[in-house]
Amino acid sequence: MLEPSNNSELPAIPAKKYFTIGEVSELCEVKPHVLRYWEQEFSLLAPVKRRGNRRYYQRHDVLLIRQIRHLLYEQGYTIGGARALLSKDDSKEKVAENTTTMPQLISELEEILALLS
Repeated sequence: MLEPSNNSELPAIPAKKYFTIGEVSELCEVKPHVLRYWEQEFSLLAPVKRRGNRRYYQRHDVLLIRQIRHLLYEQGYTIGGARALLSKDDSKEKVAENTTTMPQLISELEEILALLS
């Protein structure tokens, strides 16, 4: 495990589209077997799998891994607690996303209705 003093200074994320599990391991200072375990525990973490079952992580995956790492290693959450907190945050984002798109959707449907009548 990492010392808590080392957790706040992680390397910058390069401007790439995909990262291998080794690169993510270095960027997040977490061993590859831990990343594979977290994939099983956190449904939000789902890297793209290509030929040979190789994992390719995107930038949002790396940010999520850093958030999970922060919750577990620095904040002291259990895996269940971190999972619950992240799913709550995800549902809040979905609700906020729906409330911003709903008025736009209604106005577009009204325009379509006006065109049809």
